[in-house]
Amino acid sequence: MHKEKLKILLAEDDLHLGMLLVDYLETEGFDVKLCKDGELALKAFQNSVFDICLLDVMMPKLDGFSLAKEMNIKDKKIPVIFITARSLKEDKLKGYNLGADDYIAKPFDEEELLWKIKALIRRIPESKTETFTEICLIGKYTFDFNNQSLSINNKTKRITEKESDILNYLSKHRNKIIKREEMLKDLWGQNDYFFGRSLDVFITKMRKYLKEDPAINIENVFGVGFIFNVPVK
Repeated sequence: MHKEKLKILLAEDDLHLGMLLVDYLETEGFDVKLCKDGELALKAFQNSVFDICLLDVMMPKLDGFSLAKEMNIKDKKIPVIFITARSLKEDKLKGYNLGADDYIAKPFDEEELLWKIKALIRRIPESKTETFTEICLIGKYTFDFNNQSLSINNKTKRITEKESDILNYLSKHRNKIIKREEMLKDLWGQNDYFFGRSLDVFITKMRKYLKEDPAINIENVFGVGFIFNVPVK
């Protein structure tokens, strides 16, 4: 259980909704910083430390997607929930590909938002200084989780945080069936269509990254999930 108040950055240009959310979330024990446009939110993010960010997609000066890209320069691991008045599939997929942890469409119930925030809290380390370091061999590859790198034959490729999380998950469950729904819940917090589409994109990328070792493959198990086949030495 987190002893300190978790800090939330709320970027929302609808000030009426923003103030309602601030009141509600502060009542629930959070410390909330409200910014009325993307530029102000970016300045706040650069000048302070937050645990979770709630970003409205359609904002003046800097939209939510552009804001998330800028935030990733400082902190690739910051949990992000996009808030939107639109529920277009393309918008959701774009958000997830930017590394979003979740998505909520207006109008929404405050309790639904709180549930999504609490789902993210369970994935935040008790100590913000807690780190995870591990270097492991995957066939002929060397995978450095902490530095988000994959190396083979003196060549190193830098991968994204989410790609690193997924490869780490596959590696820890190598040579046995990985249930798709469990993988989605462990990595994204829930199992739904849009997260599933995002997972498929990442699996395709993993196959491409690992193609220089033909002994490695990510096998589809129809209706169940995957098997990450890696030679046992």
